[in-house]
Amino acid sequence: MPSRKSFRLELLGFGWDKPGLVAGIDEAGRGRLAGPVVAAAVILDERQPINGLRDSKVITARRREALFDEIRAKALCCAIAEASAEEIDRLNILQATLLAMRRAVEALRLPPHRVVVDGNRVPVLKMPAAALVKGDALVPAISAASILAKVHRDRLCQALHALHPQYGFDGHKGYPTPAHLAALQRPRACSEHRRSFAPVRAVLKQE
Repeated sequence: MPSRKSFRLELLGFGWDKPGLVAGIDEAGRGRLAGPVVAAAVILDERQPINGLRDSKVITARRREALFDEIRAKALCCAIAEASAEEIDRLNILQATLLAMRRAVEALRLPPHRVVVDGNRVPVLKMPAAALVKGDALVPAISAASILAKVHRDRLCQALHALHPQYGFDGHKGYPTPAHLAALQRPRACSEHRRSFAPVRAVLKQE
């Protein structure tokens, strides 16, 4: 796979060499035990480049926060959307993730001509879309989307911690860490825990 510096969207197939707005899409929160899955869509402005865009997982929290503000200030347009824990339980995590992605695209102020998504699945959209594995490390617009989604999701976990401090959401951010699993055994699952996920389901069966 080419590096991000040499990657060209036309390599995705027919039509990707045409002019027009391209939105990058990424998500955060698929593997967590609680809270919504978050998706972001970003159309960058070539006239206002943003330095340091890369996969949000390899950037420090402080740098992500700074880039979050810069992306929102400089992008041509961007949007953040969610699918709730209830929707995850009802639809399954994959379909809820695709739903959040579709909501993010539909919330963009400017409709993109094409959409490129990190991963190997794309939501049902009105415009052409392509999936790109490791796209968050290859396409700046996807990198920007990954940062928006990650920061938004982490802020939601801070708010969730304020409501349910016994679970430690400010630390593990919803991941199934030993501390989180141990906390699930003590009080009980809260309203934001995903009932369809095995560790939460096991606790509910014990109750």
